Amino acid sequence: MTTATLEPEKKTRPRHGVGDALRSWWDGLSRPMQWAVGVPAIVLLALLPLFPPPLLDTPGTSFGGVMAQFAMYALIAIGLNVVVGQAGLLDLGYVGFYAVGAYSVGLLTSPNSPWNQTDGGFLNSKWAWLACVPLAIVLTAVSGLILGTPTLRLRGDYLAIVTLGFGEIVRLLADNLGDITNGSLGLAGIAYPRLGESESHPTGYFSSGNLGDPDSWNLLDRANSGTWWFWIGMALVIVVLLMVGNLERSRVGRAWVSIREDEDAAEMMGVPTFKFKLWAFTIGAAIGGLSGALFAGQVQFINPTGFNIINSMLFLCAVVLGGQGNKLGVIVGAFLIVYLPNRLMSIEVGGQSLGDYKYLFFGLTLVVVMIFRPQGLFPVRQKLLAYGRQVYQAVRRPAAGPDAAATEGAGR
Repeated sequence: MTTATLEPEKKTRPRHGVGDALRSWWDGLSRPMQWAVGVPAIVLLALLPLFPPPLLDTPGTSFGGVMAQFAMYALIAIGLNVVVGQAGLLDLGYVGFYAVGAYSVGLLTSPNSPWNQTDGGFLNSKWAWLACVPLAIVLTAVSGLILGTPTLRLRGDYLAIVTLGFGEIVRLLADNLGDITNGSLGLAGIAYPRLGESESHPTGYFSSGNLGDPDSWNLLDRANSGTWWFWIGMALVIVVLLMVGNLERSRVGRAWVSIREDEDAAEMMGVPTFKFKLWAFTIGAAIGGLSGALFAGQVQFINPTGFNIINSMLFLCAVVLGGQGNKLGVIVGAFLIVYLPNRLMSIEVGGQSLGDYKYLFFGLTLVVVMIFRPQGLFPVRQKLLAYGRQVYQAVRRPAAGPDAAATEGAGR
């Protein structure tokens, strides 16, 4: 009887998933060992565009350019994850912040802009892009503050519709203010970092004209412009991850999780929900502006069609596929969103490239994921229940063995 009654208790023990196993392994390492594992992994990732494996390479396009686009999307996914995954605010117009960041750089550095400051203005063309990045972050954060102040008192579908309208308003303004933004013709000649200018690279490493030398063993000469943008994007991703990670472990992060789980209960417990939602919206907007500045410098040309609602849906798709609330999960989702269409571009079926069907594939994938794994590929560990397993193991009854059964019988 004792064995029979205790058997169901064994079945109810919590299961360790792959994500929890990786977290437990990483948390079990000492800080020096974490650096010893993390630094070589980052170095290998940085060398990946220089020596792409045949199975991972993209024959239809430059693998370095694909990785640069991935770094940009990873920044977007991290910023959107703060809003959607951490605070639980459904934002369908995140592309608007992305556009504000890109146009902040374009308007100050493009020769097509009446506000160009690189031709006799206060910006030098050699460091204009670098100077515009903090300006883009500040302007985008202010736009998030302005949008969030009146709208974050809304919830659910109403908030989603308002943010969707904001994204469309930004795109339409860029399209219709022809005297300032050059309308649908866009802004060309946007500034970029003038690093490594020489006889072999007259426009520098970051110029779109730098195609790299795949036969050179000098890593700096071997890297094309896409690889250089991937390196700077990866550095920005690491910095943003450290900042967002510290916020998640702070009082701000705990407030975000409580709002996401139950806003009414959080408010009843004394959490100033509106203030922390505004924090999430502003921080997410600033990260989106940083990604927009990265995009403007990389392509050196922007126009309103690059900031349509479809791109906003792709950003949200990366967060949902990877796992809302999981920083590393949304980075994996961003990689899938960028890499798969470029990888399938070289495969043709019936004379049509499979990369052209990316929206069909992503739609089907979302349906399948929502049915079989609704929390995404890498579900987040609920922060409010972060120590739930340890508490369970501390208070549960120990498993019964022969000695325990004998002791229980003797007690009776």
